[in-house]
Amino acid sequence: MHQAGSCGSTTAGAHCSPMPREVEVEPATDLLTVTRRLILMTGAALLIVTAIFVPPFVFGGRLMLTPLAFACGIIGGFVSMQQRLRKVPPEELRLLAGSWFQVVLVPIFGGIFALVLYCMFLGGILAGNLFPVFYVPAPDHAPPDSSFMIEVLVRTYPEKGADLAKFIFWSFVAGFSERLVPQFIDNLASSASSQAQEPPDKREPENGSSEEGLADRSNRLRK
Repeated sequence: MHQAGSCGSTTAGAHCSPMPREVEVEPATDLLTVTRRLILMTGAALLIVTAIFVPPFVFGGRLMLTPLAFACGIIGGFVSMQQRLRKVPPEELRLLAGSWFQVVLVPIFGGIFALVLYCMFLGGILAGNLFPVFYVPAPDHAPPDSSFMIEVLVRTYPEKGADLAKFIFWSFVAGFSERLVPQFIDNLASSASSQAQEPPDKREPENGSSEEGLADRSNRLRK
């Protein structure tokens, strides 16, 4: 009997080398394990979000954007992770295969980043033609109470169909590109820190040119 990878006979010019079966099989097994866990955990997270998302839509006719943003971010994180798995070093792949927690982190972070980006849209921190515009209900009386907070959650909608498409797109991108939202936050923090260090007479006025300043910061973020 011949051992795997050895030659049964030697001929002139023939060259035999042992097949590194363990080296080849182990990464493939780890890849399959991580892929299965990623699908299971992403599916479980989407089921939970669906349980929150569907009842208000079916029974109340309300499309809540918060769970929709979270779901799109999870899907974006799943697609990003799936594309990167074949490029992951064997050592890191082995770590992912041995930990459910490590596998679920990327999709969950994607959902969280999508929610943060949604808040940035609502707050006007990011504005421009590339970003969605929303209708936000105004309070019925002053000062606003907890009922107004609920109204904001259930009655905030994109102003146009194109804004809905932009909202879904950016929610997906927030999960797909894990550095996008942290980069936005870093740029905003640097901008706020530099403005805080300027003398009061050189700071941007709070009124008048605030919209121009916001547009300029949004342009810098996009760059």
